Amino acid sequence: MMKPKQTALVAVTVAAGLMVGASTSSAAAQCGRASWYALHSRTASGERMNPSAMTAAHRTLPFGTKLKVTNKNNGRSVVVRINDRGPFIKGRVLDLSKGAASQLGFIGSGHTSVCMARV
Repeated sequence: MMKPKQTALVAVTVAAGLMVGASTSSAAAQCGRASWYALHSRTASGERMNPSAMTAAHRTLPFGTKLKVTNKNNGRSVVVRINDRGPFIKGRVLDLSKGAASQLGFIGSGHTSVCMARV
């Protein structure tokens, strides 16, 4: 049988482990505003922008990172590859190619709420 001090220590340890697990899983997904763009020039990674490709711009993620992006308004998802830098508009976390925005269903509005997680 455990002593009261041991029981309290076990309870604190379990609670701390649950909190770490919760913060890890929520840190994996990021939500915010996304917009789309369709250039025909070169991206920050050096490749030519292809508006129909499943690509995106992010301020800090390494080039080549793959993200699953979900439109919070309609539940549609797409996997994109980071190949550019941006967005440079306050409050936005991602700039998507026109092709990705089309798949997510927000071409007309120009921007939407999304959640994204590494694949």
